[in-house]
Amino acid sequence: MKIPSLLRDLVRAARWHRRLLAGFVAAIAVYFGLLSLSPAPPPTVAVLAAARDLTGGAVPASDDLRTVDLPPGSVPAGALRPGTDLTARVLSGPVRSGEPLTDARFLAPPAVPSGSLAYPFRIDDADISALLRVGDHINLYAATSTAAEAAGLLARAVPVVALPAPRSSTAGALIVVATSPEIASRLAQASTNSRITVALTPDTS
Repeated sequence: MKIPSLLRDLVRAARWHRRLLAGFVAAIAVYFGLLSLSPAPPPTVAVLAAARDLTGGAVPASDDLRTVDLPPGSVPAGALRPGTDLTARVLSGPVRSGEPLTDARFLAPPAVPSGSLAYPFRIDDADISALLRVGDHINLYAATSTAAEAAGLLARAVPVVALPAPRSSTAGALIVVATSPEIASRLAQASTNSRITVALTPDTS
């Protein structure tokens, strides 16, 4: 008498598990069906961006950069890709954190010819730098506090290659010029005991 009851229990359990398995299979089928209908992730392009605010005249280090993924239609022309060598590239102006870097943000190779240096120096009067533009040529003078001594000419017709945005916490303004190592050394020496002044000149020779 117990055997038919046991058989009924087994049949009932088999049917219950069959329904459970069928429901599970149906759920998987629905999931993969929806997955096949959902749109694929939009394509992106990896580009280099500033990891922090950067100043003009700087050479970005690896920790100054990060990689961002942009939609193809949002990638600016000339955007730099990860792996681009920037060890000899000088920023022509300030860059905001998160801003994608493009070739236009850097000085063109002719701006700092082979054998020359991009040399930054500070002048006391920030209003003077407001009169300058990248590409201008300037004469550099070292002026002392002694009235009897005329300002000495340090360099003639050096090109301005960057004008970093002035910081409120520092006095004066920074100017970056392309010049020879010898003139850079002369400027460095003069900066320790003289005030560097500039004069615009049409002489580009």
